[in-house]
Amino acid sequence: MNIINNLFIATLVAGSIVTAQAQNYPTKPIRFLVGYAPGGGTDTMARTVAAKLTESLGQQVIVDNRPGANANLAAEIAAKATPDGYTVMFISVSHAISKSLYKNLRYDLVRDFTPLINISSVPMFVVVPPSSTPKSVAELITLAKSQSINYATSGAGSPEHIAAEMLKGMAKITMTHVPYKGGAPSAIALISGEVHVGFNTAPVAVPHIKSGRMRALAVTSAKRNPALPDVPTVAESGVAGYDMINWYGAVLPAGTPAAVIKRLNEVANKALQLPDVQQRLASLGADPLGGSADSFGAYIKSEIAKYAKVVKESRLEQ
Repeated sequence: MNIINNLFIATLVAGSIVTAQAQNYPTKPIRFLVGYAPGGGTDTMARTVAAKLTESLGQQVIVDNRPGANANLAAEIAAKATPDGYTVMFISVSHAISKSLYKNLRYDLVRDFTPLINISSVPMFVVVPPSSTPKSVAELITLAKSQSINYATSGAGSPEHIAAEMLKGMAKITMTHVPYKGGAPSAIALISGEVHVGFNTAPVAVPHIKSGRMRALAVTSAKRNPALPDVPTVAESGVAGYDMINWYGAVLPAGTPAAVIKRLNEVANKALQLPDVQQRLASLGADPLGGSADSFGAYIKSEIAKYAKVVKESRLEQ
């Protein structure tokens, strides 16, 4: 009986310590892991949010760039971190895709992490050179059924690659993938005429579309993008149900105290409502999102299921 009482008391004490730590949180700098190199769109977005969290929390939120393995290297590090709220992982749709794309991942996005917040979304554009014959996705599909077409993306397994494979599958067409080492090189390849069509994120594509170096056939999201409101969606162009965006969010190592999650979620939601943050995200072609940790968790699971189907049907597993 004494052993049971002692265990009960020990549990209460441990719980009290965790609660006290959560109430005082944060008491030291927070690490914000980003799986991409400094200077890119993902890094810029992460730093925009991190700067506002620093102001609100009174502790430095330090962006720690760990590029490699399609952002999976940083996720491996975060998965093994102490679940105390001092390591936050910046994730994207790439991580939901990786769940089924790679056979030997050293982390599990659902098991090893707890969701924090869905931060923003960025659509992609289906683009062609200005002199290209197709003037719409429907015409592109017709052309692809009559001749060989190749398309450029920022790399194998990238969101742009998945967007193209989704279009191929839903439109029942064949196109040959030409991967490049990043969005900028793939855009240059399209502009120079090396490929017939390109799939680029808004930050990469919009400046070239506005300058006339590219022509947009469609946007991949379910709704039109404010940056180019005259460009129709892929779904509007005849591929009913098509919807593909690159989203960004934050997660914490599994086991992080609920009070810490609640605190960070509240601060992050307030940051996303600030006019300067919204303007900064808009300049990157992104829509601010926000919401509860639970809703983001449900969204992550739905995205994993969605892209598992695409990876399987396209035979992309690595």
